[in-house]
Parts: sequence; structure tokens; C-alpha cells
Amino acid sequence: MTEHLGGAVIPTGFDVPVEPLRRAAHYTGEPGCIAEARAFAAQFLEQLRTEWCAATNSRADGELLLMVSELVTNADRHSDGPYILELEGTDSSVTVSVYDSSGTLPRRYPKDPQRVGRHGLEIVHALASAVTVERVPVGKCVRARFELKR
Repeated sequence: MTEHLGGAVIPTGFDVPVEPLRRAAHYTGEPGCIAEARAFAAQFLEQLRTEWCAATNSRADGELLLMVSELVTNADRHSDGPYILELEGTDSSVTVSVYDSSGTLPRRYPKDPQRVGRHGLEIVHALASAVTVERVPVGKCVRARFELKR
């Protein structure tokens, strides 16, 4: 809601969302799911810009999509069943949660430029302000918080 006083626009604070934007998508693991998850995250970012007036740049957008790709790829490769991508965001951050059916917790390998592959969690840790892993009744949840304002 906006009030006008003597020609000046005065925001009252009621035109700002009070709950974070939340969206979730379910993936079967079929070919193309990782690209679908990236597209879902890109659409989420656009909605976050519209509803939360989140100011992001192409670098932050690319980094968030890379983080989504890495987390979803890990779920796709290391679980035997479907997985869920959950996004929650405000004007300052996005939390990416990926639930999968594997109870095996991910392993973060030490930096090794000679190693081929297995850099996913290393990349996520480099991009995220916080990363947590927890077991859930159906497997595990890997959650990473991404700060939009860098």
C-alpha cells in the first residue's frame, strides 16, 4: 500500500511480502531433469525479482544456477529414486534444499586440481554462505544458503 502526501509517494511497508517465496519441484531422475531444475530455479529468480524486488545481477544468477545444478546432479547420481528441489528466497538470499532417497551423506573431498570429477560439493561450499546436511525419514536433505547481495 502506498500513500501520497503533498505529491510525495510514501511507502507504508504493507506492499512488501512478509513470507519468503517458496517453490518446490519433484524430479524422477529421467534425462533432462537437471536442465529442468535449472529452468525452475531461473523462473524462481525472476519471480523473486518481481515479488520481492530482489536485485540480482547475471553473475549472482549464474552462480545460483550452478549451485542448483551441482546439488541436483549429486541427488541424481547418488540416489536410487526421485528427488525434490525446494527453493526459498527473499530479497537478500535463496536457500536451496535437495531431498533424495539415499541415506548416504555426501562427502566433501579436499581440493585437488588433478582429480577428475567429484568437485560438486566443493563448488557448492565455495558459492554458499552455509551448507548443511541432515538425514530425513526418506533419505537426506542437502541445504545451501546463497546470498544474492555479494
